[in-house]
Parts: sequence; structure tokens; C-alpha cells
Amino acid sequence: MQASRRLVNQTSRLSLKNSSRFICHAGVTSRVGLRSLGKENAARWRGKRRESTEIGDDSTGHIKANVNEGILFFDNLFPLNLTWALRIPTWHMEKGLPDILWKFNHKALASYEPMAILQRAIPESAPIKVTEILPRLKDGGAFVKFSHAGEITAQEIADLIAGYLKENPVKPWFSPWRRVRTNLVMGRPWLEDLYRFPSWRMKVEFVSPTPGAGEAAELSQETLYSLFRKYGKIAEMSSQPSDSKTLPKFAYVDFARIRHAIMARNCMHGFRVLEEAGGGKTGTELRLSFEAKHRTHFFWDWLVNHPRVVIPIVAAAAALLAAAIFDPIRTFFIKSHIDHAFNFKDNRIYKWFRSQATEFLTFRSRRNEEASLNAIWDDRKSTIDQLHTWLIETADTFIIVQGPRGSGKKELVIDQALKGRPNTLLIDCKPIQEARGDGATIASAAAAVGYRPVFSWMNSISSLVDLAAQGTIGVKSGFSETLDQQLSKIWQNTSTALKQIALQNRKKNDPDANLADDDWLEAHPECRPVVVIDNFLHKNEESSVVYDKMSEWAASLTTSNVAHVIFLTNDISYSKSLTKALPDRVFRQIALGDISPEVAKKFVITHLDSDNPPSATGDAEKLTPSQRRSDLNELDECIEVLGGRLTDLEFFARRLKTGQTPNRAVTEIIDQSSSEILKMFLLTTGKSDAKYSTEQAWFLIKALAANGTLRYNEVLLSNTFSSSLSASASNAETALESLSAAELISIKTTKGRPQTIKAGKPVYQAAFKLLTEDRVLKSRLDLAILTELTKIETKSIDKYETELNMLGSLPKQPREVAPRVSFLLSKLEASQAKIQAWEKEMGTLKAVLLNEY
Repeated sequence: MQASRRLVNQTSRLSLKNSSRFICHAGVTSRVGLRSLGKENAARWRGKRRESTEIGDDSTGHIKANVNEGILFFDNLFPLNLTWALRIPTWHMEKGLPDILWKFNHKALASYEPMAILQRAIPESAPIKVTEILPRLKDGGAFVKFSHAGEITAQEIADLIAGYLKENPVKPWFSPWRRVRTNLVMGRPWLEDLYRFPSWRMKVEFVSPTPGAGEAAELSQETLYSLFRKYGKIAEMSSQPSDSKTLPKFAYVDFARIRHAIMARNCMHGFRVLEEAGGGKTGTELRLSFEAKHRTHFFWDWLVNHPRVVIPIVAAAAALLAAAIFDPIRTFFIKSHIDHAFNFKDNRIYKWFRSQATEFLTFRSRRNEEASLNAIWDDRKSTIDQLHTWLIETADTFIIVQGPRGSGKKELVIDQALKGRPNTLLIDCKPIQEARGDGATIASAAAAVGYRPVFSWMNSISSLVDLAAQGTIGVKSGFSETLDQQLSKIWQNTSTALKQIALQNRKKNDPDANLADDDWLEAHPECRPVVVIDNFLHKNEESSVVYDKMSEWAASLTTSNVAHVIFLTNDISYSKSLTKALPDRVFRQIALGDISPEVAKKFVITHLDSDNPPSATGDAEKLTPSQRRSDLNELDECIEVLGGRLTDLEFFARRLKTGQTPNRAVTEIIDQSSSEILKMFLLTTGKSDAKYSTEQAWFLIKALAANGTLRYNEVLLSNTFSSSLSASASNAETALESLSAAELISIKTTKGRPQTIKAGKPVYQAAFKLLTEDRVLKSRLDLAILTELTKIETKSIDKYETELNMLGSLPKQPREVAPRVSFLLSKLEASQAKIQAWEKEMGTLKAVLLNEY
């Protein structure tokens, strides 16, 4: 051991070429004998290796080097990745694997067997005698004990072999980029076979070489660096805290590579640092052990400590993963929803059973509706033909079908214009807009197009995560998505599905098969799907996210020639919202109004005759229900009152089928309508979301009852609308649009500007007259209007008086002020006259309220 600790004299370094002392004698394995003596000596090498203990001399865990002996440690002989097998208690890998590798490699790859690699690592001319080999599987190397002549030191031999390996690198098959290295064992290695495995971190304990000799000296980081740097790159060193009372004292040395830590531990364990080297009076012995470094915790700590980087990366990765996995699935389900691939009602077997069942079951109500509607479709045949023409044109614009509720817009488009046309998508805006909360809105939009799977509940969770991240790192993480982004995803997937459906009719043998997708779609408008958007702007909310995103999406569909888009709306101001999406396009418009009296009468009679049982008289000639009724002479007068609204006419026809006379049915419909108006517009108080006042609604009802049509601008200039005291109804135009959206009135336009105001339904005209005939109701509401007008004029008088007082307070009255004073006095006189007249009228109205029920 003394020889192994000597310093190397570089001038006495021997040459490997001139040495040939590596010979074999009894009990010693020789390099020359292994290569030249054949099978017998090879067996002796193998047998000697088998006899070598792997846990030291006499299983003590230590090996000794006597005089003229030394120990070398060779690394990179075994793969470190196999150390997990040492944890299996039923298989002692440390003893079994060398034999397995020996047998395996002697059959095919003998030169790559670990012992063969070790033979190549020790040159033939090395002046040593190998006396023992101790493989260390979990350390990935082996100890080689050797004897040498007295004129050369063990350190010189180690330097010679290290230099040889540097000039002639030996690389095992499992590590082609890293060569075998060797170093002289300077200490007293501990060859334990515990379940302790190598690590980058090494714990260095400072102990006294003699028990009871006192506390050992704690080595400085400079001393440790000088001792361990030669074994590899040191990443970090840390000493024991100064206030720590843990004994023995220790320090941590972190190597950049795990094999460097293994080499240092096997070569320096038990090394004694003398006093002149900083080891204290009695010296300091080093005890080395691997300290497990938890890489998983290190990685987790890094993630936790860098949220500004990690959270956006995780959010982006999650978005990419969701797009890669779920988007194709969602596109598939949207296509199935549009082309009805999995709709059992389109199945031939189902259709056959349904046709057979019609012989026993009568779908009477459905047949009645179809028969009665045929009269209307005959009258609107030109409109249906116009829609057919637009759907085969290449123009990239919207088609808007506008009309009041009950005018048959949806039936006209879906049941007539698009009847039998495949690949039609109907989107109803009403459930999407009326959904409460972002999650419900997303779920409704997804259900409308067949977008699934949809995780609307994840939006709330991701919002909480985003809020927590914002409170932690100060910025949003990007996990949560706004309603705008979620809707954009749904419409984008729908666009992809629509384009795939449009292109599925493309054949390879077509004359224009070589065209690009966009050019082919532009040339074949008949192959594009049709998207019908129903109840667009049904609440007259122009700034809604739902309507804005839907307009933008529809514009992209039309401009890219992916699909035809038809809007069905009740709102007359739809152009304000759609112009934002397509500002440079002219819309194709169809305005559906009430049907003519002749068609309305035909509709009612057809509805009555759709269910025609045999005549009760038993005559040979069977009469229809309309022919058997004697009260249909009242029909013309009643239809004139009801007008041409389909819902009212159908309601009227159903009442006639129950046996009511036309006059009675109309009277009850008018009474019901007046009750609805009274409840919704006149007697409802405290409606915070209403953009009109009760006085404004009554003003229109009273004016329309007296005159069937009102000038739009005349209503705007009236005091009730232009000077309303209600904060929510201060904007006259907004109030009129809100009343139109609520269907109390209907606004007719000419050349794009509002011109006239009429009742929302024809039957409302009669209901208005009925309401104004109620003296008590009329007196109450007229009193409310007069009270408001009186307050308005009183405020005006206050302004006039204030200005007159200001002018009168001037020290000198200029001549130029006289016209202004006269003007104010005349205005004050006129306002006062109005108030006096209204006060007189209000007295009459109060008398009615006090005396009548």
C-alpha cells in the first residue's frame, strides 16, 4: 500500500515496448498465457476468474495490496443500465451475469465479452502480473490486482496503462462513444454487495484513521477539488453547514458524469490525507458513499419554480394534443350529423316498416298540415323558384329570408326550397343565445352542428387554473379559453367538415379533376352544402358574441365557396350585423309578409277539408266539411280581421274544426291577443331589461287603433318618445326597435330606411281597438301619459324661468336681449297653456277612474 501512494517520477517512466514481464506461473493468470497457450490456459483464466471473490478477501469487503502490489480500477466494462436487475432477490446478477456473458460471447461475439475487453485494455508489454480480478457489475467496471517488480512503482504502471488506453482507446459494444479508463486505487476500497447504487453525488465523510484519536480535520473545498478533479469534471461541491453538529463531518461532491463519480469512489475510499496536505495532526481518512439524487424531484422542482415558462408550454402542448386527437373525431361526427350517415330514419328498412305502418296508423295531423300548406306554397312558388336559382349560382353572398314570426320562413326554405337536397345543416340560434353561461352556450352550439366530444365543463376548471396562475405569476397561463375562442373552434371544425362533404362528389375522371379545391368548388355550386341559420337576431342583440361569430363564420363559408348560407330572421335591421362580416357584398333578400286574403281563405278551407269523413246523411254524394257548414259566409269578414299571418290562420282553422263559428273564433282570438298585450306591454312594471316605457307602448296602441298606419318620423318627434323621462326608454329609435322585436308593432322600410309603423300582427289591430274601448284602462293609461307630459313641460318651464331670471338680473338691459325675452315668454305661455289643458283633461280621467270599475 505504501508503494501505491508514491508520487510518480515522470523521468523514470518506462516504455511499454521494452517490457515483457507479463508472464504466467502457477496460480497466476497471465496475459501472454491467455492469448498464446490455447484452450487449457483459457480455461485456467476462466477458472481463476470464477474463484475471484466479488466481495473482497474472505468476504470482508476489502482487498489488500501488499509490497510490490497494486490495484487498478477499470470502468465501462459493464452497462450501468443493468443495475436494476440487481434488485431482484431471486437472481444474483453479480455472479450470474459474467458467466452468461461468457457463454454468449464465446459463441458469437467473444471479443465483446467484458473479460475480453479487460484483456485488450491491459497491454501485453505491461510489466505486471495479474493476480486477481474482481468484477463490479453495479459499478460497471472491475478491480484488477497485480504484482510488479520493485524498481517501478504502481503509480508509474497505472500511468503507463492509462496512456496506452488514451492512445489506443478500447470501446465496448454497449458504449461506442466512451472508452475504457483506468486509475490506480489510492485508498482501501470497500466492495460491499448492498442495494446501494451509483449516483452523480458522492458524500465524503472525514474520520480519524485511529479510533479514539479525536475528531478528524474537515477538508476545505480546495483540497477536495485537488483530490477528486483528476477523476472527472466536478459540477458542484458543498460543505456541511457550519452550525451543524452532525458527526462525522462531511461534504458533498457532485460529478458531471456518473462514471466519474464511480471511479472516484472506488479509487479514493479509505484514502488517508496527511498533515502536510491539510489532514490535521493525526491525518484524515476519507469515507466515500453515493448519495441518491432524486432526479424526479429535481425535474418537478424545476417545473414548479419556473411557472412562467412551464404553464404556457403545457397549455400549448395540451392544445396541440387536443387538436391532433379530438379534432378529426369531431370533424367525423359533424360530417355524420350533416349527411345523416347514422340516422336510422334514413335507413331503407326503417322506411319500409314506416310505409307498411301507414296502412294501420293514420298520421292525421301531419297530413292536415301538409294539405293546408300546399295552398300557400302554390302562392309562393315564385319565391321557391328564386331560391332554387340562387343555390345553383356561383355568387359568394348571403341569402336572407326576412319576415315576421309565423310567416312560414322555415317551412318555405326547409320543406320546399331544400326538399330532397342532401347535406343540409340547420342551426337554430335561439337555444344558443338563450343558454345561460358559457358552458351551456358552448354545449348548445356544439349540439347544433354535431360537434362531439365537447368538454364544456372543462372551461370552468381551466378558468380557475388560469385565475390561480394569474395570482401566482402575474399573467394569464393560457389554459382557459374565452367563449369567442370556443365558438371559433366549433365553427372551424364545421367548416372543415363542410368542405370535405362538398369535395366528396369530386371524381378522378371528371374533366376538371385537375383543378384546385377552391377552383373546383367555385365551378360546382350545386355540390356545396347548404347552411340554414334560423332565428338570427331573434332578440335584436347586435353586439352578441354568438351573432358576431356566426356572421364571420358564414362570411368565410361563402367567400371560400364551401357552402351556401341562408339566414332566417324576423329582424328588419339584420343588415347592421351582416354588413360587418361582408361589407363589400350585396345581400340577396326575400321578404315574406302576410298572405293575401284569397290565399288565406283557401288555406282555412283546405285545413277544414283535410280530414274528410263520410257524410252523416248517407247520400251518394259526399260533402266536404266546408260544404256542410252554413256559417262560412262569415269567413271573408273574419279573415279581413285576422290578416294573412299563418299562425293566426291555423289557430283560427283549428277553432272552426272544434265547432265554433267564425265570428266567435275571431272574437276569442282578439280577446286573447288583447290579454297578451295588456300583460306583456301595459301592466308589467319593473322590467329592468325593457328598452321602452309603458307610456310609449300605450301611445302606439292608441295611435294605431285610430289610424292603421303611422309615420315613423312623426312618432320619433312626439313628446312621449323624444322626451321620455324613463332612463331605459330615452332613445326613441331603440324603443321602437325593441317594440318591433317584441312584435307589438312592425316597421316597414323603403329603400333601406324605416317609413311606416303598423301593428305587429293583423289581429293586433283589432286588439288595439278593443283595448281603447275599455274606458277605465284608457283613462288610467292616458292619465299616465298626461302626467309624464306635464312633467316634461314643467321641466321646460323651469328652464325658461331660470334663463329669464338670469336675463333680468343684468344691471342694464341691452336692446338685443328683447327678442330672446319675448321668445322665452311665448314658450312659457304655450307650455303653461298645455299644462292647464292637460290638468283639465286629467281631472276628467280621474273622475272616470273614481266612478267606474
